[in-house]
Amino acid sequence: MNTTISLNHINKLAIPALISGVSEPILSLTDAAIIGNMSNNATTSLAAVGIVGTFFSMLIWVLGQTRSAISAIVSQYVGANNLNAVKNLPAQAIFLITTLSLVIIAVTYPLASHIFKFYNATGDILDYSVTYYQIRVFGFPFTLYTIAIFGTFRGLQNTYYPMLIAIVGSFVNIILDIVLVYGIDNVIPAMHIKGAAYASVLAQIIMAVLSTYYIFKKTDISLRVRFPFNPEIKRFILMILNLFIRTLALNLALYLATSFATKYGKNYIAAYTIAINLWFLGAFLIDGYASAGNILSGKLLGAKDYKTLIKLSEKLIKYGVVVGIIIAVIGAIMYYPLGTIFSNDRAVLDVFYDVFWIVLLMQPLCALAFIFDGVFKGLGKMKYLRNVLLFSSLLVFTPIILLSDYLGYKLEGVFIAFTLWIVARGLPLIIKFRKTFKPLVQNS
Repeated sequence: MNTTISLNHINKLAIPALISGVSEPILSLTDAAIIGNMSNNATTSLAAVGIVGTFFSMLIWVLGQTRSAISAIVSQYVGANNLNAVKNLPAQAIFLITTLSLVIIAVTYPLASHIFKFYNATGDILDYSVTYYQIRVFGFPFTLYTIAIFGTFRGLQNTYYPMLIAIVGSFVNIILDIVLVYGIDNVIPAMHIKGAAYASVLAQIIMAVLSTYYIFKKTDISLRVRFPFNPEIKRFILMILNLFIRTLALNLALYLATSFATKYGKNYIAAYTIAINLWFLGAFLIDGYASAGNILSGKLLGAKDYKTLIKLSEKLIKYGVVVGIIIAVIGAIMYYPLGTIFSNDRAVLDVFYDVFWIVLLMQPLCALAFIFDGVFKGLGKMKYLRNVLLFSSLLVFTPIILLSDYLGYKLEGVFIAFTLWIVARGLPLIIKFRKTFKPLVQNS
């Protein structure tokens, strides 16, 4: 088998995946922008959203890896023309992951204050963090449910319906944010930071309902849980465990960054919140092509079409770097107006402007790392991804951020550490991919 992978073919998967992928950072950015412009305690509230956002992202990234695992297995069976063998796997995976999410709510809800003290949150910032988290966490099972269904669609080579669901969810969240945070005179009282949390939960519930509708109407995948477990559930769980360890390593970097930013003061953590959310937005924009790599690499591996797999990687590198450069250029043009969207505090903006240029320069490097991240997930090479993240987080990011803190670089040091962390993530993946599949092409 030798399939032609054109730009049009890649874009049919990448562009809808890009749009659906930005839903989570848009939710966080919406919260940040609206909360950062409140008339009461805006900077304190923005700092709290940043701290909770980091922890919440950790939970989603740890358990949301079901999307990659389901997508990898389903796409490989699609490529091998044997989908019937795994039709009951998505429902079983969703059952396992949503059950675990309920356990996490039960554990973290009463311990929220202790959790955010680990992020150096104190006083009003700690109180606001606990308030925001103890509402928003109830959207967690719905988020994981939706992510798992998105993974099923990706395995089926379809990113269109996840895009529709994400658009509706983001639009609903923005409207609810405005209404619930600021209120409507004589109709709905202003809820401030609580309103932002409620808006996120309601948007996540709506996305879960839409996900259920589309999986029933547009596929023949059943969400009814049937036993015994599919034979692939063992590989699925092993993938999840490797991705779990990998994501803990990833979140070690995010934890250290947030902790140090909080240590430097509320202006620094507020500025960090703006910068890191914009970085996440850029990452998810690039992730559209990473998703295409994830979807197509799994299918090509299942079909044993190694020659096309190599061609796919070469095209994804080129397209991803171009997208990264475009993001950086747009960010440079909008450099100063972007900051004012999220805060009107001059002290916060000054810190933000001092580091945002590093975020922009990182974008092409992020493209390479994230695209090959997606390719390796599609190939099911979760163990190697785990090892790369352990190396980059423990042996690159951690010593660099500790050194930069010692030297007094503050937030600039945090983002320098992120930049070198990205390089340490991407380079080993590119080398490993070429060493693995080049010989297979030559021997085929």
